[in-house]
Amino acid sequence: MSHFIVKAINSLHAELSVPGDKSMSHRAAIIAGLAQGDSVIRNFLPSEDCLNTLHAMAAAGVEYDVLEELEGYGPTALRIHGRKGKLQAPQNPIDCGNSGTGMRLLAGLLAAQPFTCELFGDESLSSRPMGRVITPLSQMGAEIEAMGEKPGCAPLRIHGKMLQPTTYTMPVASAQVKSAVLLAGLFCEGVTTVVQPAETRDHTERMLEAFGVKTEREGQAIHLSGGQIPLARDFRVPGDISSAAFWIVAAAAMPGSRLLIRNVGLNSTRTAVIDVIRRMGAKITVVSSSSQDGEPMGDLEICGAALTGTEIFPQEVPNLIDEIPVIAVAAAMAQGKTVIRNAKELRVKETDRITTVVNNLRSMGGEVEEFEDGMVITGGHPLHGAVMQSYGDHRIAMAFAIAGLFASGETVMENTDCVNTSYPGFARHLAAVMQESTDPQAYQIPILSPSH
Repeated sequence: MSHFIVKAINSLHAELSVPGDKSMSHRAAIIAGLAQGDSVIRNFLPSEDCLNTLHAMAAAGVEYDVLEELEGYGPTALRIHGRKGKLQAPQNPIDCGNSGTGMRLLAGLLAAQPFTCELFGDESLSSRPMGRVITPLSQMGAEIEAMGEKPGCAPLRIHGKMLQPTTYTMPVASAQVKSAVLLAGLFCEGVTTVVQPAETRDHTERMLEAFGVKTEREGQAIHLSGGQIPLARDFRVPGDISSAAFWIVAAAAMPGSRLLIRNVGLNSTRTAVIDVIRRMGAKITVVSSSSQDGEPMGDLEICGAALTGTEIFPQEVPNLIDEIPVIAVAAAMAQGKTVIRNAKELRVKETDRITTVVNNLRSMGGEVEEFEDGMVITGGHPLHGAVMQSYGDHRIAMAFAIAGLFASGETVMENTDCVNTSYPGFARHLAAVMQESTDPQAYQIPILSPSH
């Protein structure tokens, strides 16, 4: 079992690139696997979660060639041989590991296939609610058995069949549920519609469009006509803004720091973390931008400043849900109160992220009040090192490693193997930041890939 040992730094002057976007890597493996022809996917995230989705598609008959790989982790460039929408029955149950995204998207895809299969995951995933995706798929005629110890939880046994199009109004904003229904809708005769209660990540719609599948947007409703087969194409995955968020906070909360993050995704449904940290007082500038394969990306420059507390608005929460743990760390460093409410969804992530954030902040001397749907953090209290648990949650592990950069003494984060779920190479970046921070002239630190 691995761990991080973190000591405080005085400033952060660096240039880095984060690994490929996790959400997009999942979708690229699925949509390229369904396509007609061969697609080359570059900057694929070789994390455990994304590799499990890639292996799931392989179990359903999708072949791929590894073109480049990150030593010790897995492929970063792939040629995926699409099956023109026709998958084959897996010989064994499919392991989704820790990935709720993988399981929910695959459930939508496999519910429309002419065979029976089973999806399972680790202990954490087996405790996360799958009813939210079973309900709309059942409305389309899917037959899905939730066989977990808890009602509505994995393992899922999916008896695939011809589905019917539907109009589904989501009670809770969820890009995973929306994507599952749209993927199922590809195989229906007629128009499938998903209505969102609030804006959610739109990577699925953008990637479907990039692969030649037409969708229509009408307000918060997304329409997709069934029978379309994706057309193979090459696709480059931008850097993951959720991974970049850890370094954004590290630099933003450290006055005098200057950080350049290259080639990161700037999709407007993912950049709420930038809006929040700017609102707290940091200077964050997009120094270059472009649109590639339907996804905006660019370079970010972050200049540190004294932060002040803020309020997270309800409409921001769906597109901040992965970044709230590290925003809580920023809040602990800021003067005044930061209010995070309307975020009950945090309780059903890899861990109960409200309780785990509160417990770890308190163990470092932070002042925080817990609520059923969030927390209020009173910042400005000096943090001290502590021995903390990740609880097997990658974002908790990384968020509190960042907190350790501001804390007196030594911070030990235990059980950090989970970080490979989303950010292979984080430990190397963390070590490089601590080593190079002693040189205030080292703005061009070559921390340009997880392998360095």
